[in-house]
Amino acid sequence: MENYIKCRVVNVGKYLVANKATVRQTAEIFSSSRSTIFNDCTKRLPVLDPGLAKEVRKVLDFNKSQRSIRGGQALKERYLLAYT
Repeated sequence: MENYIKCRVVNVGKYLVANKATVRQTAEIFSSSRSTIFNDCTKRLPVLDPGLAKEVRKVLDFNKSQRSIRGGQALKERYLLAYT
């Protein structure tokens, strides 16, 4: 693995944990795609830093559990704007 990829993976992990950010938010900050960020967090990070990978996994799992709630809120706001 290239050195710049290792640095990116660790920085992405630290950012995700520090800010409790979503994959989309992190991808925007690091100017990468969501799939790159997700692969960094789930495949590359456990090899480089298993401790940080566990913390990142907790954030990703929390975000996944909140996904349907966030989607429902967005839909509600869209309907309120359209019909008011």
